[in-house]
Amino acid sequence: MAKIFFWVSLTAIFYTFVGYPIIVYLLAKFRARQVEKAAITPTVSIVIACLNEEQNIAARLENLLACDYPAARFEILVVSDGSTDNTLNIVKRYAEKRVRVFHYDERQGKPTALNLGLANANGEIVVFTDARQSFEPDVIKELVANFADPQVGAATGAYLMSDKKGSSVGEGVGFYWQYEELIRKSEARFGSVIGATGAIYAIRKTLWQPLPTETILDDVYTPMRIAMQGYRVVFEDKALAHDVAAKSAAKEFARKVRTLMGNYQLCQLMPRLLWPTNGLLLQFFSHKLLRLAAPIFMIILLAANLLLAMRETTTAAAIFYQSSLAGQLVFYASVFFGWLLSKSSRKVRLFNVAYVFSVMNAAALVGLFYFVLGKRNVWVRGE
Repeated sequence: MAKIFFWVSLTAIFYTFVGYPIIVYLLAKFRARQVEKAAITPTVSIVIACLNEEQNIAARLENLLACDYPAARFEILVVSDGSTDNTLNIVKRYAEKRVRVFHYDERQGKPTALNLGLANANGEIVVFTDARQSFEPDVIKELVANFADPQVGAATGAYLMSDKKGSSVGEGVGFYWQYEELIRKSEARFGSVIGATGAIYAIRKTLWQPLPTETILDDVYTPMRIAMQGYRVVFEDKALAHDVAAKSAAKEFARKVRTLMGNYQLCQLMPRLLWPTNGLLLQFFSHKLLRLAAPIFMIILLAANLLLAMRETTTAAAIFYQSSLAGQLVFYASVFFGWLLSKSSRKVRLFNVAYVFSVMNAAALVGLFYFVLGKRNVWVRGE
């Protein structure tokens, strides 16, 4: 029985983090579907839902107003979800620059804020973003070019994570995003991306459907609803958004717990994702669900390997299981050293990546625990 647990767990982990990326890369290479892009200028509404962003909102609006897109063809809508700082007053200063602001006193959560923004958006294309990031000047132009193709219903851009503080956590998170966007780029080339990046994605306004107020991951829920209507969700690597990595592992952990808890919730809100008739089932299972199960497989793998290393008597088998156990112990030692280095200014990439990888897998377990208990964080400032 221990051998079965060992090999099933090892296969699941390998497939999740290595096998699936290779499969989608090969599909993108040999079964690519072109997007018929063109230089079009539809009307665009940029929607920002925010909570207490007085430190960021002015710079964000200046950044968006400087975008290389016809000024008369886009508007900016800011929805303040019960902000108690100076966010509202700052946004009002931009009222004459195609910026509209909506505010309510009682905090109701990001889905409610987005629903209000979309209800008042006039654009043919809606671009979603947050208050914390910044866009390259040509982002709107590059995103909307994809909508010249009538099969495209949504487009997400590239998310570049910088590490101004030079922290080990920031380096590990940056590596994770590079890995993640390679997968998304491959998925988009042969079909649709599984979800979008909340800081930079666009949809056809006609395809919008109001979010359930309890939604945690609007940037996966909305694109998946669009994909299940028969439209493509594509990745535009020329549309670049910049952000700064979390300063500490604790902040990144909290962010990932919320994100991964949202993936559990998706199965509850959109059970059609799990139907055999869903053309994105394999991608959703491989890219999202197996990621959630990975930490459980890791625990089982270590326990099974420990038993086999002690019990196996055949020389070749004993050597194999002892070597694989040693490999796992080396990995967890790297996690430990990565944790130590996270408390100092020293960086070793291997240790940093191992540490952030373990943090994200631990977040999946905590996300499951919170979801089962019914805990919901409907808003995290800066997301």
